[in-house]
Amino acid sequence: MNHDDENELFNRLEHDLAADSGGELVDLDKARAARDGDEGAKGSPSVSLLADEDEDTDEGPALMVDTATSGTVPDNAQPAVRRPVVPDWARDRATFKAAVARAANNTAYAAGFHAVRSPLYVARIAGRSPRGMVRLVGGAGRWATDAEGAPMRAYSVRREDAELYLKLSRKRDDRVRARSVMLALAAVFGLVMALVLWVVLSTAQLAAVGFGAMLLLGLYGRPADRPLITRAVSKHILPRLTSDQVEQALLSLGIGGMGRGEITFPDPIRQDGPGWRATVDLPRGVTAGDIMERRKRLASGLRRPLGTVWPEGDADLHEGRLVLWVGDRDIAKQGLIPWPLAGKGRHDIFRNLPFGVDPRGRSVSVPIVQHNYLFGSQPGQGKTSSVRVLVCGASLDPSVELWLHENKGTGDLDTHEPVSHRFVSGIDDESIAYAAESLALLRKEVMRRGAILKGLPRDICPDKRVTRQIADMKVGLHVLLAIFDECQNLFAHPKYGKQAGEDAEFIIKVGRALGVVLVLATQRPDKDSLPTGISGNVSIRFCLKVAGQVENDMILGTSAYKNGIRATTFRPEVDAGIGYLAGALHVPTVVRTAYLDTPAAEAVAVRALAMRKAAGTITGHAAGENTSTADPAAQGDNLLDDLVAIWPAGENKVWSETLTAALALLRPNVYTGWGPDQLVMVLKPRGIRTVQVGRRIDGKVVNRRGVERDAILGAVAERDRNRDAG
Repeated sequence: MNHDDENELFNRLEHDLAADSGGELVDLDKARAARDGDEGAKGSPSVSLLADEDEDTDEGPALMVDTATSGTVPDNAQPAVRRPVVPDWARDRATFKAAVARAANNTAYAAGFHAVRSPLYVARIAGRSPRGMVRLVGGAGRWATDAEGAPMRAYSVRREDAELYLKLSRKRDDRVRARSVMLALAAVFGLVMALVLWVVLSTAQLAAVGFGAMLLLGLYGRPADRPLITRAVSKHILPRLTSDQVEQALLSLGIGGMGRGEITFPDPIRQDGPGWRATVDLPRGVTAGDIMERRKRLASGLRRPLGTVWPEGDADLHEGRLVLWVGDRDIAKQGLIPWPLAGKGRHDIFRNLPFGVDPRGRSVSVPIVQHNYLFGSQPGQGKTSSVRVLVCGASLDPSVELWLHENKGTGDLDTHEPVSHRFVSGIDDESIAYAAESLALLRKEVMRRGAILKGLPRDICPDKRVTRQIADMKVGLHVLLAIFDECQNLFAHPKYGKQAGEDAEFIIKVGRALGVVLVLATQRPDKDSLPTGISGNVSIRFCLKVAGQVENDMILGTSAYKNGIRATTFRPEVDAGIGYLAGALHVPTVVRTAYLDTPAAEAVAVRALAMRKAAGTITGHAAGENTSTADPAAQGDNLLDDLVAIWPAGENKVWSETLTAALALLRPNVYTGWGPDQLVMVLKPRGIRTVQVGRRIDGKVVNRRGVERDAILGAVAERDRNRDAG
């Protein structure tokens, strides 16, 4: 760079500085002279740096964008993530009630525990009161004789400091005289008060005063290593979680790119329910999944039990945000989780069903309608017990039709046989054939429902999916929940497996919006016993303890293991009932399911049966009908036979109101509540249209919608021809 270029650069800098200072010129002659003097000795390194910064622009020196302040939004006006005013556990009604109940129960237990032992406590105090008297007298004597000053006086003697010793001795004499007088006055006052109380108080009052004095002396005389009161509950509470512990544990994982000082905590570590919550920003390039897949090593680094350490990501902010929750106790050792509906209440299938709790003790509820479920685990890990929660919840809505298939033969779902439209329990070929037939019937049912839903008016069904309103219209679009437990025995069957897999895949893909819910549970999740078309299309998955990565991803979805969602880390038997729930919440969550043993499930089934009797919704197997060859579509066609049976003699056209009233008299459990709209919706898929029917009433012709008998007879004939051809 030549000298002219340097002068030009300094002239531009001088002009800019003058403009920034409001027009006042800055004299740079001295600066130039100093620069020129330094050039010969140092080669002008500062000029070369300035030239390098400016060589790519013609508009002056570049402005660093991070230092710009003009036009920026103030920090307090920028969007920010607000912390909840009320903790999560206090905002969740079920969790709050559970916390209050636990506190009340612990308080009541502690009160009863100590009440029983109160005579022992009194005896201990009485035995320690002489020791307290000795302590009191001895302490008063030491105070009166200035025993606390003795070490200092001994020190002056060792130092042979006569002047200091004399000063301390005079000070001691003054203290002893004053304190002796005070102690004598206190003794006289105490004696007088004792005589007064002896004269004034009754025997009972004197006994109370004496008892109180004994309590005080006993408490004063208690040994430091022997507490008076026995603990009602021995708690093993882990120490408070600190940032140093978290940082040291993360560094011990040995992840590349993570060094000391690069781990930050955007929020302070705080108590969150029965544990501690730490929010961590990991170093750049390190994700929360990297930590989640090393959960065991993280627990080792924290020196905590594995069942207390639960890392998860917060991708709403960024992939490097880690939320680490560390509990006070192992989730597997917190006792059984009660189900809120076990003792009373009913359920609406269109609302979320209580399913269990997460590691923080917060209740977790799951949706049923418009979803399909896949449960998987090794044997004995609580899979069937988790499925039982769905069965019990669905049974408490009397409008839900239950199809239960338990292809293990152990009778795990026998409690709900009295409320099931279709039911089988067994592993033999006949039971497998029954389950395969159910899937074939469900496929036809899905097609039938699709035709009905398509014909519904737009104002009733704008989204083309079954709602509570449509389910209550009794047009055959109620919710149907089909459970297939141990489905690997069905899909791997050499005769029925292939077709059953195709039917199940069709139902999962199409039936979701039509009120058909399929729940599959397996203890052998592989491509032979669980077709990929099924595992890849279910919307909600619950995976308990599994053996390896393949089984993990078959249940939870491809790459779940890679992303740190690993059900392989659960401990056999110890973590029974604990699994990863994916699809029901915004992120995969560890959930411990509510526990329902056989007696509790039986009690729920009894309530469900009473509800269904009152609602008139006991059908199929529960009603004693043989459903092994029943076709839901054919059952819907029974309406045609019922119309023929109640058709008024001599009439070719009849008002819809007249027909629905007669149908309700014929079969109250089926047709009660039907109106002209419901009749039209069911007949329309069968090609039967309504017509205007005129009747003369009070001398006037009244036109209303109705049905022609010829159309009904034509539909019956076509149905019979199709059956014969089949």
